Amino acid sequence: MNAAPALVGYTAAVGFAAPRLLLRSGWPHRAPALAAAVWHALALSFSIGAALSAYSLAMPAEHLHAGLMGLLHTCGLNVGTGQPDPDTADRLAVGVPAAVGIALVASLTFHVVRARRARTQHREAVDLVGRHSSRMCATVLPYDVPAAYCLPGRHPRVVISDAAVRKLTPEQLGAVLEHEQAHIAGRHHLVLAAMEAFHSVFRWVPLARHAREQTALLLEMIADDRALRRHSDDVLATAMYEMAAARTPKGALAASGHTVLIRLKRVLGPRTAPHPALWGSVAAMAAMVPLLPLLVACPPGLG
Repeated sequence: MNAAPALVGYTAAVGFAAPRLLLRSGWPHRAPALAAAVWHALALSFSIGAALSAYSLAMPAEHLHAGLMGLLHTCGLNVGTGQPDPDTADRLAVGVPAAVGIALVASLTFHVVRARRARTQHREAVDLVGRHSSRMCATVLPYDVPAAYCLPGRHPRVVISDAAVRKLTPEQLGAVLEHEQAHIAGRHHLVLAAMEAFHSVFRWVPLARHAREQTALLLEMIADDRALRRHSDDVLATAMYEMAAARTPKGALAASGHTVLIRLKRVLGPRTAPHPALWGSVAAMAAMVPLLPLLVACPPGLG
């Protein structure tokens, strides 16, 4: 039996229907780390499903001639009476899924290298213009707008403007620095690079667009939660408000940005963790979702 129809249907559901369900859910902002894992699991599942769908459509199957031709015949479309070339089908069955994998790896490499190059250039400029503060473990730049961001990587930097040092209280400054350190410790730049790579290859799929946008927001929330471990809600919210207008260099991660309003409402509003049963079931689903295309392609008990 050819699994192409089931695989295509599953992949379409993950790429088009799953993002809508996740966006309508209320729990992701209460558990941003788990939500980010779910978005990545969906992206991985879609990629595997797309590759297996291409393989099944190209691979000859008994009673269905060849995957794609057989699928069309099954749907009642007569596309020719000749037998498909097995060699051509074999080449397509291997080549198309390989092309999907190569495209994803190449895109990830491109985004990682490009972001690293931009951070390296900016880091060199920051080291020339700014002054290092051992007390804050950050580089202070002469800039008249309150701003703070980090340059992750092998030689990370937390950069803060002297306007922020002057305007923010010590508690607010500590919350901002804690936020930036969370980005560095969590290697959030690699998480974003993976989503950028997925979006570059499947930019026409709603999942790719929403996964990239939501992952960036969720990573900021994760960093906010780390800052809130040592600082109060009001302290972090005030610091975010003061730096809301700051711009972030390419390749950097910052406490400010266009998501500040959403994060401010979250920080100042009631925050309750998801019920352990919900947390456990969602975590189990995130672990299982990447394996589902394999189960669809090779259901247990079928020879």
